[in-house]
Amino acid sequence: MKKTWILTPLLLGVAMIGCSAQPGSVAVESERASGSADATQTKLSSVDESLTQVPLEEYERPTASTMTAPAEAVEMQLGLPSQSNGSGAASTPADAYGGKAMQTEESAPGVDSLSSKLDGQPMSGEGEELQQREKNVKDNMFRENAPVLDSKRQDATKKKALPATPGMQGLPAAEPAARVASNPAPTAKPGDHMDLRRSRMATELKLAEQDDVGGPGGVGPGEGGDKFEPIEENDFIAVADQPLSTFSIDVDTASYSKIRSYLSQFGSLPPRDAVRVEELVNYFTYDYATPTDAHPFAANVEVASCPWNPTNRLVRVGIKGKEVATEDRPASNLVFLLDVSGSMNNANKLPLLKKGMKMLVDQLGENDKVSIVVYAGAAGLVLEPTYGYEKATILAALDRLQAGGSTNGGQGIELAYKTATENYIKGGTNRVILCTDGDFNVGQTSTGGLVGMAAEQAKKNIYMSVMGFGIGNHNDSMLEQLSNKANGNYSFIDNEKEAKKVLVEQMSGTLLTIAKDVKIQIEFNPNKVASYRLVGYENRLLAAQDFNDDKKDAGEIGAGHTVTAFYEVVPATGDGDTEVASVDPKVDELKYQTKPETTEAADTNELMTLKLRYKQPEEDVSTLMTYPVVDNGNAFNQSTGDFQFASAVAMFGLKLRGSNFHHETNFAEIEELVASNVDGPGSSYREEFLDMVRQVEKLQK
Repeated sequence: MKKTWILTPLLLGVAMIGCSAQPGSVAVESERASGSADATQTKLSSVDESLTQVPLEEYERPTASTMTAPAEAVEMQLGLPSQSNGSGAASTPADAYGGKAMQTEESAPGVDSLSSKLDGQPMSGEGEELQQREKNVKDNMFRENAPVLDSKRQDATKKKALPATPGMQGLPAAEPAARVASNPAPTAKPGDHMDLRRSRMATELKLAEQDDVGGPGGVGPGEGGDKFEPIEENDFIAVADQPLSTFSIDVDTASYSKIRSYLSQFGSLPPRDAVRVEELVNYFTYDYATPTDAHPFAANVEVASCPWNPTNRLVRVGIKGKEVATEDRPASNLVFLLDVSGSMNNANKLPLLKKGMKMLVDQLGENDKVSIVVYAGAAGLVLEPTYGYEKATILAALDRLQAGGSTNGGQGIELAYKTATENYIKGGTNRVILCTDGDFNVGQTSTGGLVGMAAEQAKKNIYMSVMGFGIGNHNDSMLEQLSNKANGNYSFIDNEKEAKKVLVEQMSGTLLTIAKDVKIQIEFNPNKVASYRLVGYENRLLAAQDFNDDKKDAGEIGAGHTVTAFYEVVPATGDGDTEVASVDPKVDELKYQTKPETTEAADTNELMTLKLRYKQPEEDVSTLMTYPVVDNGNAFNQSTGDFQFASAVAMFGLKLRGSNFHHETNFAEIEELVASNVDGPGSSYREEFLDMVRQVEKLQK
């Protein structure tokens, strides 16, 4: 439906008041002192441009109960009467819940409120001029946007007109090793993923045309649409050129539940960059051996033929964190940082958030403390630190929460960390739990600024867990970076079952960190390996010298967590002509080679050496763990059920992304492989994954 666009109320209000107000009645910021009226007009127009695109049918006038403090601040600057909370102070979100507000100097203009106060006023000559400017804005907007929309529709029409290309047919998943690929490092074939690309195009057009959802690719703070960090897939690397592979672990699972949400709520494929293969694999638990020594986790390695490229080998590196019983958890100082902005007023957002937080509250011990900070246009403390045995008080505070206002997440984070610091428990768990649906659009909106703030607090052993809600304005890119630097974990809550998984079943892993700055480094034996490729973890790669640098940040692992990573390995030919790589002097001395010849260790049966570094949660010096790995030559059907299931999950992610290195299998084969291994740990989640595979199969047909 063609939309009618309205002129920004703020610009209209300034012009009209300028016609009727006495000189000096409009308060201006100090920056104006050095400039003329032109400078002031430039500042106002910069605000105006960010607010022009407001659909008329979505335009709502706020009531007095929904007026935010930032809106009133602007009205006071423009010489208009202010609404107050009865005590003479401007009301904030915190006031409504009986809490304390945090004052802010930065605020978004109260556009809707200002417009309602100007309705019915006579239009001056300048006002008529502004009407013409409104028309120009609308015309320019349609001229700029129409070509883009027309192009998308034309592309979609062309795609639909193309003849269907059947998917690559292979042998049943029960015998994947029987397939022989002609190239161990294959390149993409143009027709291999035509069905998948056609489905993804339909997805993007569908989501882009839904006003309440937004497009799958947002463009920055304050703009609509989900935002994902672009991913450049890892390529094969020659061992002769780079024998060391180094990366940080990752326990995030947001990508998996985000994909599930696209499939279940919209019947659509997710955007390509929403698929992070490592987060799909790490969503599931595996039957790894637990630590039996003083280390907080144990390493597990398995090698078999690669199911999507049988001439290659597939190496699975698994880590299992030690289990900590609920009654053995140290006391917790938790700050719930909850987004109560207007966009959270959907059933799968604030109501689901409240249900999830109540589940967590039910698990708290009597020595745990909870504070609640909320933010919309401003931030406020709505629940002072309250012990876990006062559950009724905490639950009542959650019940009072209502959605309304803009999103000043930066100010909320600042207040949450301040609250956590004031109630710090030495030797305990000190954590902020951020729950939000997306972008921060007022106050501190810079990703770098927010991430820097979180990184500084992580150094003080105050960590942050991030939980996302809803689709349409979800800044996945920023939230992932925020949790990474905050020594936290990142989940996406799309239903009550997921809330229970994260906040009840895996509560110890979510809240209790058992090791921080966990890094993995693999040294490959050039006599056994010609090249290798890390599957996933594209945004977790580290330089080789970062492994021994204790100042370099890396991922954390919680109690009971499992972490899994796959390497696809191209075997060496064994002709003895392997070129030896040069080694940076900042890294450890190589075990299998020197310059220019290999060492005696390279002549052993060792495929590679696995090295791990970690720090205890409150220490700054890392500990090294080393494991030599031998390849026993197992075929894929000789590997464990966990290996096969995790491989199938990785294949699903690669296929969904349209990987350049995975086109010899189809979703039917993946479905068969998953179906034969659903009885492992967390079988209900595996069965759900099987349904997801089947749904994608239908979408690509």
